[in-house]
Amino acid sequence: MAIRKLTKVGNSLGITFPVEMLKTANLAFGDELEVEFKGEEIILRKNKNVKLPKGVDAEFMEMLSDVIKEHDEAFKGLVDR
Repeated sequence: MAIRKLTKVGNSLGITFPVEMLKTANLAFGDELEVEFKGEEIILRKNKNVKLPKGVDAEFMEMLSDVIKEHDEAFKGLVDR
C-alpha cells in the first residue's frame, strides 16, 4: 500500500504515481484506465479494449512496448538532443 495525495490539475484533481509503481502495474503515459467506484474504494484497471489504429495489431504493440522498455535509457538520452 502507498499513500498518495490529490493534487490540483487545472480545474480538476489528480493523483500521481511513482515510476516504480507504474512499471509494476505495466502502465505508461497515454494508457487508458478503467475507473470503478465501490463505496469509498476506487478501483483502477488498465483498459485492454483500446482501439488500435488501422493496420496496427496487439502483437505489434506488444513488440513495440518490449523494444521501448529494452532501450528506455537510450530514448531518454535522445530527449535532450
